[in-house]
Amino acid sequence: MNLYTAVCSHLLFPLHERLKGHQTVAVLKRLEQSQWWPAERIEEDRKRRLRAFLGEVGRRVPYYRDLFRSTGFDPQSVRATADLQALPLLDKPAIRANVERLKAEGHGPLTRYNTGGSSGEPLIFFMGKGRKSHDVAAKWRATRWWNVDIGDRELVVWGSPIELGAQDRVRRLRDALLRSHLLPAFEMSANNLDRFVETIRALRPAMLFGYPSSLSLIARHARDRGIEMSGLGIRVAFVTSEKLYDEQRQLIGEVFGCPVANGYGARDAGFIAHQCPAGSLHVSAEDIVVETLRPDGQPTAPGDAGEIVVTHLATADFPFVRYRTGDVGILGTRRCACGRGLPVLDEVQGRTTDFVVARDGTVMHGLALIYTVRDLPGVERFRIEQLSLDRTVVRLVAGPAFDRSAEERIVRDFKARLGESVDIGIERVPEIVNESSGKYRYVVSRVKAFAVEGDNARG
Repeated sequence: MNLYTAVCSHLLFPLHERLKGHQTVAVLKRLEQSQWWPAERIEEDRKRRLRAFLGEVGRRVPYYRDLFRSTGFDPQSVRATADLQALPLLDKPAIRANVERLKAEGHGPLTRYNTGGSSGEPLIFFMGKGRKSHDVAAKWRATRWWNVDIGDRELVVWGSPIELGAQDRVRRLRDALLRSHLLPAFEMSANNLDRFVETIRALRPAMLFGYPSSLSLIARHARDRGIEMSGLGIRVAFVTSEKLYDEQRQLIGEVFGCPVANGYGARDAGFIAHQCPAGSLHVSAEDIVVETLRPDGQPTAPGDAGEIVVTHLATADFPFVRYRTGDVGILGTRRCACGRGLPVLDEVQGRTTDFVVARDGTVMHGLALIYTVRDLPGVERFRIEQLSLDRTVVRLVAGPAFDRSAEERIVRDFKARLGESVDIGIERVPEIVNESSGKYRYVVSRVKAFAVEGDNARG
């Protein structure tokens, strides 16, 4: 660690967090100790904190006070995280209908946030200082796993309106002091990609941070133009907020000459899991309980995929208890070779809307369709939209090499997977833009593949 990074990570950033009323440094110290505890000790500590959290929520939050009373739920009876299954799931419609009743009585300062609404109507929710402290500390801990720290040069490719709308003088000054440079992920024109490549070469960051689609697009642009990027001293590329595909990991790693560290989280659900250098995606278990559920609302068997449901223990001012993320993943049972006792997510397969449903009801990941389109000559960008069980549209930005036989290949392969009676439309378009958040989605399905049903799904 050089002197400037040491000053940033040990003085400037802690001072910044203290002035904001956050307990980030204290939380980080606790997390850096507890990550090495045996898994059994981590779980015992989490159960204790879960009881305390549910007790506070039951006393201070009108929504949960009424819910606990009507269901006869006693927080002090919780002896295992599995006891959360006695409570109904919390989904976005329930939050929208109860925003004020989800605020704790006597809460501290709350900040209004909203999700991008990539899979439907945006969600408005609130976040207290405790939640912010824990989220920042969890990310900070994971950053240090890769031998980089706050104050090392960072290049961020991001597109959230919240981040990009906050570029006032104070924010710009803070980013300058911490040596963090932001590039807008939704401005991916050829001219801007040239500028992005040159910015990275000039900045020579120690770390990259951004969407897999954005970093891989920059990497491909540099490779296609023969621009060398692997000798810039980049130590790690952190990616998050989208599914990381194998070919994206390989491309980013090869072009920038660094490992790619996957992260999983969301603005509403928090920073859930981070990849360590040994390759495991570790759940931030000190603060977060992760469940994976079948469509009937019951827990999945070990090794099976299910919808990821999150309880965040640092959200007492505006609680997220058994919150449906809309993502699909697999909880692991193995221990990581790194020695950390934190549990592992074996795989995050993507949004429920990244899955498609065949005419006969078979559910499959969008990769079953992506591979066909991605490998065809002339395809520059594409998006697959399953509008219904009977119709799927493929929108393409394609060059001269994409011909009639390529269109026929898409129709033939898609019908083989979705059903011969399904109408497959091919539309050539001049461009396919990222979503307003900056994310890019290869597949969007409007057919529900992992709808949790039954009494346990009521919010």
